[in-house]
Amino acid sequence: MIIFELACTQGHRFEGWFASTDDYTQQRAADMVRCPLCDDAEVVKVPSARVHVGKGTPPARPPSTTPAPASPASRKMPAISGAPPEFIAQLRAMVRAADNVGTHFPEEARKIHYDEAPARSIRGQASPEEAEALREEGIDFSSLPSFLSEEEH
Repeated sequence: MIIFELACTQGHRFEGWFASTDDYTQQRAADMVRCPLCDDAEVVKVPSARVHVGKGTPPARPPSTTPAPASPASRKMPAISGAPPEFIAQLRAMVRAADNVGTHFPEEARKIHYDEAPARSIRGQASPEEAEALREEGIDFSSLPSFLSEEEH
């Protein structure tokens, strides 16, 4: 899964989640990529605010002064820049629709990248070393925030 920062001609900015860069290109050519606020089909990729320093190095985060929630039940729908709960639910549904390959993620990602397996959305786990190796091979993937990947009960 790859995430692009997108914008429409009205200046609305939003994220788009795609299986690959080719998937984005094909969907945009078919006018399937549209602004969720105004339905504008004139959408372009814009520079992302997520900047990584060096390969595989996550951005530094300042220490949090906000205490962690007491239980998973208290984290049902996080507020993401004012995103509506329906939007978060749709993102969770997209994540759950991806084939969960667990710890076989690096192998499956390689098979898909090298056309040894059919292209599909997958999710799973990779160690930091495995993730770095995938990046060095030019395999696009993205880490998911925990609120999207954890199961609701």
